[in-house]
Amino acid sequence: MIGFLLWCILFVLCWPLAIMALVAYPFIWLILLPFRIIGFTVKGVLDLVVGIITLPLRILGMRRC
Repeated sequence: MIGFLLWCILFVLCWPLAIMALVAYPFIWLILLPFRIIGFTVKGVLDLVVGIITLPLRILGMRRC
């Protein structure tokens, strides 16, 4: 919602720039998509490593601070 309101303000102030941003947004999203996928993958791997490392503590009943 905030993004839409900002776009509306930009449209009032400088409509050619707002139209250009509206057209360019899907292409920028497609360019950044692989980086998002890599980010999700890295986060998943790091969560897995943390889970493996803390597994003995959870089995023994100790809690992490």
